[in-house]
Amino acid sequence: MGITPQQFEQMKSRVGAGRRGAAPVFATTLGSPPINHQIILGIDPSLRGTGYGVIRVAKPHPHTLAHGTIACPAGWGHSRCLARIAEALRAVVKEHRPTACVVEGLFYAQNLQTALVMGEARGAALVAAAEAGLDIYEIAPRKVKQAIVGYGAAQKMAVAKMVQRLLSLAEPPAPDAADALALALTHAQENGRYTLSMPKRI
Repeated sequence: MGITPQQFEQMKSRVGAGRRGAAPVFATTLGSPPINHQIILGIDPSLRGTGYGVIRVAKPHPHTLAHGTIACPAGWGHSRCLARIAEALRAVVKEHRPTACVVEGLFYAQNLQTALVMGEARGAALVAAAEAGLDIYEIAPRKVKQAIVGYGAAQKMAVAKMVQRLLSLAEPPAPDAADALALALTHAQENGRYTLSMPKRI
C-alpha cells in the first residue's frame, strides 16, 4: 500500500512531536553557571550597628567602593533605628548601584529577645535591598569565616585583618563593616565559579 509525500510528512511530524530533547549532562549535574554580579553589597544587620560593605569584582583582586557602620544611639527607639537602617542602605544602593546583596544567614541566639531584635534589623535591611530590585542571598556565618580565614570559628579581629589584606585596605575595617565586606567577598568567590551548592537566594 503506497502513501503520498504529503502523508509521509504528516507521519514524520507526529513522530517528532513525541520526542523530547535531552538536557545537557553538565547542566544537570554540575549546577548552573554563576550570575555575573560585578558590584556586590554585603550587610551585617544589627539594631545599633549595621555594617555594610560594597565591592566591585575585578582582577586580580576586588576593589572596595564603600564600607561603614550605620550606628544608632542607645536612646533611640527600635522604630527609629529601623528607619535609619533602611534609609542609610537606600543611599548606599543609590550611590554605588550594586546588583546583588548578601546578608548573614540566620543563627539561633540563646536569648529570644536578641533574636527578635536581630530579625527586625535584618528585615529593615532586606526591605531596602528588595525595593531596589537586588538579587538577595544569604551565607552562613561559619561558611564566611571558612572562606575568608580558613577557620569556621575565627574571631572578628582575624576576619577584619584578612579582609584588610584581601582588599588592600590601609587599616582593618570596623568589626561590623569587616563582616559585611567578608560576606561580599565570599559571594564573589562563589559567584566566580561553577559550584554544586549555589548560594541560598532569598
